[in-house]
Amino acid sequence: MEEAGKGVALGTAAAAGLAGIAGLSAFFYASVIERNWFTLREESVNILGPGQQPRRILHISDIHMGPNQGAKTKWLQELAELKPDLVVNTGDNLGHKNGLDPLLEALDPLLQFRGVFVPGSNDYYAPTFKNPAAYLFRNSNGSNNRAPASLPTERMHRAFGQAGWVNLSNRNQSMVFDRMRMDFSGVDDPHLGRDQYVGFPSGSISQQGAPHVRIGVAHAPYQRVLDDFTAGGAQLILAGHTHGGQLRIPGYGALVSNSDLPTWRARGLSRWFNGTQSSWLNVSAGIGTSQYAPVRFACRPEAVLITLNPA
Repeated sequence: MEEAGKGVALGTAAAAGLAGIAGLSAFFYASVIERNWFTLREESVNILGPGQQPRRILHISDIHMGPNQGAKTKWLQELAELKPDLVVNTGDNLGHKNGLDPLLEALDPLLQFRGVFVPGSNDYYAPTFKNPAAYLFRNSNGSNNRAPASLPTERMHRAFGQAGWVNLSNRNQSMVFDRMRMDFSGVDDPHLGRDQYVGFPSGSISQQGAPHVRIGVAHAPYQRVLDDFTAGGAQLILAGHTHGGQLRIPGYGALVSNSDLPTWRARGLSRWFNGTQSSWLNVSAGIGTSQYAPVRFACRPEAVLITLNPA
């Protein structure tokens, strides 16, 4: 019996050792490999008028840039080789108080293209440590009860503006692309409660007859914002914030969306309905992570290239 007891103990110890090795391996994969395993997701939506030339939108989000992120910088710079018609940046660009200069270095090639942007909470406030388990149990309604801004928000917005990117924070704007107009409506970060929907641009009496497409832009995809955009006639809505859940269970998906968005919509292209109206909704899984939770599992960092085609 003594020898049998020793065998059980050794077997238990071996199993615990194997479990520990598996856990360390999974953590290494999530924190070193997948976190820097950048990918380009490609989508297409048929929302343009007949005879219109296809347009390509590069959707980037949640860069969370900090110092010494060479792999991320190189990959972002290489995205310019796609030569998009438009870059849409849905916020959370900064991940560190010293992240602005590395961010602008990484985005410099993309800033040569036309673009629009909205901010996220990590464009205003430096990240702080939070218990990751809290996301599983709290009701994410957003909050503006935060410390004073500690990130160079205005400098970043000024640099984007000097490059010609349009700030859509609680604003609308029209842009013309070779006889086709894109009408944008954007909001400041809904997660902080800063969003104020202002509708889509209204222009000449004949503008509805001219070829155009309506696009809503937000950082956090809260349902109130998606409903406003859809009621306003948006054909496409672009958002980020969720990190795709960041840690996903293969075969199941995201456990959280960090908002009131259903978790199955935390990443990817889907159809959003508000009554009888609907819009295409693309939620980016984002490019970076918080410095306090630098892991991804079954949720690679991504940019999204969306081709708009004639219906």
